[in-house]
Amino acid sequence: MNVVIVGGGLAGISAAMALQETGVQVTLVEARPWLGGATHSFRRDGLDVDNGQHVFLRCCTAYQGLLRRLGTDHLATVQDRFDVTVLTPGGRGARLRRAPLPSPLHLLPALARYSPLSPADRLRAMRASTALRRLDPADPALDEVSAGAWLAGRGQRAWAREALWGLFITASLNAEVDDASLGLSAMVCRRALFGRTGAADIGVPSVPLAELHGGPALRRIQEAGGTVRLKAKAEEVTADPKVVVDGEPVAADAVILAVPHETAARLLPAEAHPGPDARWHALDASPIVNVHVVYDRPVLDRPFAAAVGSPVQWIFDRTAVSGLGSGQYLAVSVSAADRWIDVPTAELRDRFVPELRRLLPAARRARVRDVFVTRERRATFRQRPGSGARRPGAATRATGVFLAGAWTDTGWPDTMEGAVRSGLTAARLVRRHLEGVRDR
Repeated sequence: MNVVIVGGGLAGISAAMALQETGVQVTLVEARPWLGGATHSFRRDGLDVDNGQHVFLRCCTAYQGLLRRLGTDHLATVQDRFDVTVLTPGGRGARLRRAPLPSPLHLLPALARYSPLSPADRLRAMRASTALRRLDPADPALDEVSAGAWLAGRGQRAWAREALWGLFITASLNAEVDDASLGLSAMVCRRALFGRTGAADIGVPSVPLAELHGGPALRRIQEAGGTVRLKAKAEEVTADPKVVVDGEPVAADAVILAVPHETAARLLPAEAHPGPDARWHALDASPIVNVHVVYDRPVLDRPFAAAVGSPVQWIFDRTAVSGLGSGQYLAVSVSAADRWIDVPTAELRDRFVPELRRLLPAARRARVRDVFVTRERRATFRQRPGSGARRPGAATRATGVFLAGAWTDTGWPDTMEGAVRSGLTAARLVRRHLEGVRDR
């Protein structure tokens, strides 16, 4: 039996490999010339550049399982202990580091010493944390409320919402705290911050994303007998099921659409949609902007750092990963970047390079060799209040046609972990469907 998977991102790769492990033949169709979807790399002036900085947490078990299947788990490094330096313009900054205490006490010492907040704000943050731990992320009522409104109702002033909660929620949901869904925010905080002691430990790739995901996936799928069609455009999916690829119908026993939600809406027959059109079509999209700065000398003495009180959100040292021989290459990652997505590169340089000087004293003595920008206009769906109710499940109304993607109802935010989980769910439903086909 043959399953056609449309989309070669992490969702499609995960589905393909899971099906192949059970002996199912797969054909993976990808419009771009590479696998990996939103996690890809390119060469620029001798550097290996990722389209955007991607990290994961120790609690992202499905994603780490994919890396093990790909044989690339040794190419990503996970902290021994959650530890983040938080920079402030002109200030001495702060450090959030988990203590060797059982959860949920492991982060309380760091919060008690978190200098960007006043002692009174720290106390209020502890109280809000206690209330947040009691929330059930699966409660549909939480999907209708913004995290910002809920936190404000528990004494979290605007600065506390930005300087503390925004560090985690904005980076995880690609949404400002005041615009983010409370349900997804509660899920992230409960799973990562208040879950198992090491759940929030941060993992960072030590090679370009193309070497971590896309390249190994292509080899593994083909070695297992699968067919991968790159630069192949899926034009239509019928309820037969069948996929029209570059004008040619491709019959299948099942189809998985592992593509962005707007693409799935276009390809899927109207009668097969898993819910009312206005619901899952209205997910919209939220952008991410990355400002890449190459210096003539080192200016950051750690793998990454966060920033508050600045348009800079997170800074990553990309020197070794990119293959840069001398100097230092930093990537500034800005989530919920509606404000910056259409700003010309020259203006972004004029805004962010001085900000890096304010945050990093060593940058004031360094010469900037190069600045360039990567933009993901539709990096994630917009994870605002009400978005949870719009996320469809993996099954459609067409027998044998399924959906995958981090935008589907995984229970997780639109992240690499959510993408992998969606692919595994779709693969499980396909196997169940194929068993029924065999029995007939």
